[in-house]
Amino acid sequence: MEKEIKQQVDSGEMLPLMEAFYTIQGEGYHKGTAAYFIRIGGCDVGCHWCDVKESWNANLHPPTETTKIIDEAEKYSDTIVVTGGEPLTWDMSKLTKGLKTKGLKTHIETSGAYNLSGTWDWICLSPKKTKLPKAEVYNCANELKVIIYNKHDLKFAEEQASKVNKDCILYLQPEWSKRVTVIPLIVDYVMQNPKWKVSLQTHKYLNIP
Repeated sequence: MEKEIKQQVDSGEMLPLMEAFYTIQGEGYHKGTAAYFIRIGGCDVGCHWCDVKESWNANLHPPTETTKIIDEAEKYSDTIVVTGGEPLTWDMSKLTKGLKTKGLKTHIETSGAYNLSGTWDWICLSPKKTKLPKAEVYNCANELKVIIYNKHDLKFAEEQASKVNKDCILYLQPEWSKRVTVIPLIVDYVMQNPKWKVSLQTHKYLNIP
């Protein structure tokens, strides 16, 4: 049975579901929008400041039939955000096909470290130094969201901005634990470089998931 389940996970018929919840999108272009979040377990990118490290080990999260994930999502919202972990660790084709069949909008939040799978209405690319994005994800990204932990990350942000398509919206977002220190840096930087916008984790200020 374990081998059979692994095959289903590898094919995208099942996914290691960590959690799913209905809330308000707190970050980036769609902040303030009601959305249903599907958090998929599994990530080897290894950001030291990650606030969902419990998502990293996919084995801790039960393989769940993709059809059940889709049926549950349909009950809540027409905007579905797939996040992780790193969702592109897995084949997202069956998940997004099912969601689109239901008439739902598909958004993904990804580091871009793996090949792009699935059909997406919106791709939020949040690149990490430890495992850089694939070229195809740079090309398809609708928004680039770079997390700023210190001033050196601003250089990384510019390097990443040079690789995305011309229509990609650029965001700098303070890492939550360093927000008091880095928000002034980001504000000054955006004022000097107005191609960038500021993204805040507004859901944390609102005290919602």
